[in-house]
Amino acid sequence: MSLPAPIRRNRARALSIVLAAIAALLAFVAVDAAIGAGGVERSARFGAPVLPGVDLVADVAAIEVRLADETYRLVRNGEVWRQGGAAGYPVRPDRIGALLTGLAGLTWAEEKTRDPRKFSQLGLADPDDGGNGAELILRGDDGEILAGLIAGRRGETLYLRRRGEAVSFAVDGALPPLNSARSWLDFQVIAMVPGAIEGVVLEAGNGERLHLVRQAGGGPRDFVPGPAHSGERLVSRLAAATPALALSRFSPLGVIPETELQSAPVARHTTLTQDGLEVIAQAYEEPGGVYLTLRAVEAAEGARRAEAINARAAGWAFRLSRYDWGDFTPEISDIVERAIVDAP
Repeated sequence: MSLPAPIRRNRARALSIVLAAIAALLAFVAVDAAIGAGGVERSARFGAPVLPGVDLVADVAAIEVRLADETYRLVRNGEVWRQGGAAGYPVRPDRIGALLTGLAGLTWAEEKTRDPRKFSQLGLADPDDGGNGAELILRGDDGEILAGLIAGRRGETLYLRRRGEAVSFAVDGALPPLNSARSWLDFQVIAMVPGAIEGVVLEAGNGERLHLVRQAGGGPRDFVPGPAHSGERLVSRLAAATPALALSRFSPLGVIPETELQSAPVARHTTLTQDGLEVIAQAYEEPGGVYLTLRAVEAAEGARRAEAINARAAGWAFRLSRYDWGDFTPEISDIVERAIVDAP
């Protein structure tokens, strides 16, 4: 028995609605598959390397990093990378290795915003205008620009845009932090554990001298006046231990060539170890800050430790904080009490 005409018409209308809904859903799925997470149509760059055709080891001779508040330059000199120029201070091998490896492995992911007003939300605002992006310029041996990128980070995601382009992307991969020139410098000049220090000789600018030695059977901070000063009484154990262990806390803020120092040394601080290593630190008070130079001497055959220290420290003056510099240049009267002797 056939269905009445009204029922047939209703069923046909319902079937048309269902088919239309299915078609719309399929169209939505097809469009969604071509859309990135940011809601922008997926770019043809998706999955492609960020630096195609650039050999990060053979082609790149220098990398400039431009930030809103500072600019620095990393330069390859043979197998060693240096900051500033070919004769600059060495860069940490682990950091430059992470940068080169990271750049080589970057691939474009989803396209993000094309609105320059939103670049700051991704850390991509132009540093030339005081923005929060970090611009990297890769140069070849003759100074030509091989690539220019502005990098930013939001949470765990790295974002990039090409220099001069007004389109931004999320990228797959990682780069080391770029926001500090100091963090690239290889300040592992010396590793001195407190327990290795046997004594220290302090020579002040006024000619006073004090030898402190580790007390027999004492702890890591127990220092007393040496044999030539056995009649002198310590002001406090802390007053002696602080300069005696100063080299174990050596932490420079910056570095300049020693030839740029304008003044004469104002004090000398010599650290003596239990196994014959001496490290002589000379202190300088310059118009632009306070500095130390280091030189190591070793009595042991081969003197390999002294050679390693001098290879890193020779020719350089290390800038310290005033607080740390004070540990290398204490007043003798703040450490021991001495009898007052009238000058002849």
